[in-house]
Formats: sequence, C-alpha cells, structure tokens
Amino acid sequence: MITRIFRVKIYPELREEFEPKFSSVSVQAVLTQSGFVSVNIGKPTKWDPDEYVMISQWENEASLVKFVGESWNEAYIPEGMERYVKECWVHHYNDFNSAK
Repeated sequence: MITRIFRVKIYPELREEFEPKFSSVSVQAVLTQSGFVSVNIGKPTKWDPDEYVMISQWENEASLVKFVGESWNEAYIPEGMERYVKECWVHHYNDFNSAK
C-alpha cells in the first residue's frame, strides 16, 4: 500500500470558495479511481492558516500510475482547481506492513 500526501497552500482571499470544492471536486477525483483505498482531508491550523492536506491510500504503484500517469510523484490538480493553488507538494510513503 502507498500513502500519498498532497499539501496545498491556497490564496487566502479564495478560502470560502476553495473549501467546499476541495471537499467535493478534489475528493471525488480520487474516489472513482481503481486501486483507491481511502482518503482524508484536513483544514489548516492557526500555525499555517492557508495550507490544506489530502491523504489518500492506494493499493500499489500501478494504481497511482493509472490515476495520474508515470510521473505519479507530481501533484495532480483537478480541472478548475488550479486557480486556488499558490504552492503544492506531494509526498509518498510505502506501508511498513505491505513492503517486501
């Protein structure tokens, strides 16, 4: 299993518009993919008020390749969501229990 952590810093003036779309458009983009296991999204804390996170789990590398392509180490931004992104990062981790 692979955990994919997508962090996004948004333009603060777009927060009210961004939040409902992040929880619908962005989440829906992963929910429909084969090999998808789970997803969780998080709102910012007071220490970094413009940064959000999506943590998704995937069965394997092949699932991620099918979802975002060979460069699955890069961010995937659903169409129309790019306008909110000031900066973003993607991190991946193999599960200790399933790594061989």
